[in-house]
Amino acid sequence: MYQPFTTPAAWRVGDLGCAYSFAYELSSRERSALLDALKACASLPLAALTPATFPLALESLPHWVDEVKTGRGLVWLRNMPVDELDPEEAGRLFFGLGSYFGTAVSQSNDGELVGHVINVGGQDPRERAYRNARQLQLHTDRCDYIGMLCLRPAATGGVSGYASALTIHNEILATRPHLMDTLYQGFHLHRFGETIDGPPITPAPIPVFSVTDGVPNIVYIRGYIDLAVDEGHYELTSVQAQALDYFDEVSNRPDIRLDLALEPGDATLTNNCVLLHRRTAFEDHEDAARRRHLLRLWLMDPDLPACAAVLAHKSMKGIEKIAGRGTYYQGPGYTDEHAPAE
Repeated sequence: MYQPFTTPAAWRVGDLGCAYSFAYELSSRERSALLDALKACASLPLAALTPATFPLALESLPHWVDEVKTGRGLVWLRNMPVDELDPEEAGRLFFGLGSYFGTAVSQSNDGELVGHVINVGGQDPRERAYRNARQLQLHTDRCDYIGMLCLRPAATGGVSGYASALTIHNEILATRPHLMDTLYQGFHLHRFGETIDGPPITPAPIPVFSVTDGVPNIVYIRGYIDLAVDEGHYELTSVQAQALDYFDEVSNRPDIRLDLALEPGDATLTNNCVLLHRRTAFEDHEDAARRRHLLRLWLMDPDLPACAAVLAHKSMKGIEKIAGRGTYYQGPGYTDEHAPAE
């Protein structure tokens, strides 16, 4: 019934080569082209930046887009010109580049289209994960593609990790096929208080693995499954618990999980439908001006097919902006070591 994936995105670490063939060092000409595009649209509001208003004549750009959408699902751009820009300018430049990959959507109830990944919550799991310093397990976000641009790394830690969900699928299919039905059926996810009304968890289970018109779409947020269970909204069956634990075990194997330490000017663009990502815990510099700061994009592709449950989880509007709601979860407390991701 289930078939292994054989696309380029079904990679293992050893397939990528010691030089990481998905890495690309921007030339001085390419840096200048990005800065010129930024200057050309200086009078436009952020949401108006599109390929038409942010023109980039870069020969490599179509290759980057293809690599993310139909290739290995990951591009690592190095030497982005962040050293010449303040954070707001860097965000506009990254937004313009990201528009070639998809449509930016809101990342929280604050409605931000460019997320500032800064530690404001420390180890508090009630704060959205992109605003705390906790370790994040491999997971997906609520979008089709993700962009991350490093302005400043942490003093220690904060290493990014990536894994092919398609390879994880193939490994589980080959070694424990009795778990596949459970993963294709999926799980209810906690909604983290980010909706105006409705139940605290998704009304329908969201499949971990799904395929629509031949296109795979993976949704895996263990933290939101655990939070729903911890708060008593439902219980996991023995098989469901086994499936989740084995998924985590396989995804963290050294031949499957790739770790990257991003430096200033490093940007990654990833296909969130086929790759998982994570972050190790980190400690910031005492000097606030040197603390870890990344910029994040959530991008949606209106032409990407997906099943109804996944479309209900991801939205072309992202997470709805709600005045006064913010990014801090106000629901019941919990102490689960698997803090919700995103």
